[in-house]
Amino acid sequence: MKQLVKVAVAVVMLVAFTAGVQAQSKTAHINVQELLSQMPEMKAAQAELKKLEETYRADIQGSLNELQNKFTQYNNEASSLSQEENQKRALELQGYERNIGEAQQAAQQELAKKQQELFEPISQKAQAAIQKVAAAQGFDYVLDASPGSGVIVATGKDLLPDVKKEMGF
Repeated sequence: MKQLVKVAVAVVMLVAFTAGVQAQSKTAHINVQELLSQMPEMKAAQAELKKLEETYRADIQGSLNELQNKFTQYNNEASSLSQEENQKRALELQGYERNIGEAQQAAQQELAKKQQELFEPISQKAQAAIQKVAAAQGFDYVLDASPGSGVIVATGKDLLPDVKKEMGF
């Protein structure tokens, strides 16, 4: 019986200690997507990406226009040429189409690479500021309250204003 009482007391003390430790943990939240979207560096990076995307789009559109012109020309001249010559032209047009498709793929890959290259340091800067503010205010946990991040209720301390102040905007 004494052992049962000792075990019960130990369990109660363990639960009380665990609850005390948990009560001391401080949690805050921040909408990281909102923070990133408001950073001047992000706006500049997005503008640079948009400009690059427009350049690629213009190049590809020029190639598509050239392909369309060749198709129209070859179609108009088809009746006056031999079947063999028309087949060669058809293969040539298919080659142009393939090249345009490859150019589109390459452009998408280059845009993704450039996006990663531009956004990585911005994300790291935001992360460092969040960590600095959280540490200065004594928070043990900071949850990302961005839509879709899994945080259902975020009624605790919102670090967004403090992080924006830390970053100077």
